[in-house]
Amino acid sequence: MSGSHHVLHDNSRLSLCDRVLFRFESTLTLAGGIIILVLILLSTVNVLGRWLFDWPISGYVDWTEQAMAFIAFLGLAYTQREGGHIRMDFAVSRLHGRRLWFTELFSTVLMLVMTLILIYGSYLHFLRAYQLGDSSLDIQLPTWPAKLVVPVAFTVLALRLLLQCWAYSKAAVQSQQMPVALPLIVDVSVQAVAQAELVMGDDIDSPKESQQ
Repeated sequence: MSGSHHVLHDNSRLSLCDRVLFRFESTLTLAGGIIILVLILLSTVNVLGRWLFDWPISGYVDWTEQAMAFIAFLGLAYTQREGGHIRMDFAVSRLHGRRLWFTELFSTVLMLVMTLILIYGSYLHFLRAYQLGDSSLDIQLPTWPAKLVVPVAFTVLALRLLLQCWAYSKAAVQSQQMPVALPLIVDVSVQAVAQAELVMGDDIDSPKESQQ
């Protein structure tokens, strides 16, 4: 769904799995953010070193190229959980109830199948680079760590998609209006209240928000 999203939780096993996985996804996303920060600092030092001392960082381009994989892929599952990926939902937005959940389940299963294919292909790509000792052109930096992060990130995404398949199936069978562990669209007023409560340190994901 497009727009602002909110994920509800309760005391169910599904919600517990969602929260545990979300902690891991958040850690990966934080790691990606730290790598961005390090890359910014590295770029600053490289520019100042070249300008002031004519002494750029050796292998700067190689390090930057390797960092791109971490930046691009570590946040995939987190974004899927929060409903942040761009999608076209002109037809889906007109559906409600079980029709909506079954449609979402179908599209999630398709995404899961595609993700599994990408895991297999990206792992073979990593394995080939590891076995051949593939390295960058300038400082011979090994490329396999950057290539390994791709199947790892896709595997976490596959786990998230599996959990969402479970959630959509449950929502469809039980005809739930506000299912847990799924990104639900919220209006501007609800989003503003949630953000205010977050700033004040309140728990905005209280069990009373969910409805089975």
